[in-house]
Amino acid sequence: MRMWWLSAGLALCCLAQTAVAGTVLVVGDSISAGFGLNTGQGWVNLLQKRLQQEGNATQVVNASISGDTSAGGRARLPALLEAHRPDLVVVELGGNDGLRGQAPDQLQQNLASMIDQARDSGAKVALLGMRLPPNYGERYTTAFANVYTDLAKAKDVPLVPFFLEGVGGVPQLMQADGIHPAQGAQQRLLENAWPVIEPLL
Repeated sequence: MRMWWLSAGLALCCLAQTAVAGTVLVVGDSISAGFGLNTGQGWVNLLQKRLQQEGNATQVVNASISGDTSAGGRARLPALLEAHRPDLVVVELGGNDGLRGQAPDQLQQNLASMIDQARDSGAKVALLGMRLPPNYGERYTTAFANVYTDLAKAKDVPLVPFFLEGVGGVPQLMQADGIHPAQGAQQRLLENAWPVIEPLL
């Protein structure tokens, strides 16, 4: 009997460990790929470190590619879902769509498709929104920002309205190009994303 209880206890322990283990898939562009930073300095790496420090065995897979658009992410996602079978997909795309002046409607369609694909695979979804500088014109920048808020409402997806909040436009937190966050901004990016990611883990 004592051996049975010991075996049962070990089994429950293993189940508890398995319960917190999972996979987070981050699909983004240069902001999440860590463009211009040394390996391991980006906010996605900081997310993995935070989880480890908290004793959470969740694995973070960074599938972000510098220069990627929402169309590129949409095309890449099926293979990523098949390869990693994530429990949570974090989508950080659209900045390059906006910088290229692409239609907001197309951005919304691509992101909506990614949300549906991820959910169909059994994963939860979090959306990290972007905004454009005012020189793109009020009409376009407003339509661009509304893509994220409208989509989050329609799909009931947790949203960070502006992922670069507190970073974009702050010279000391940006690289020389004025587009990509510097190393000193990465912790702030993690803090911006954490409130929507943490409840979904």
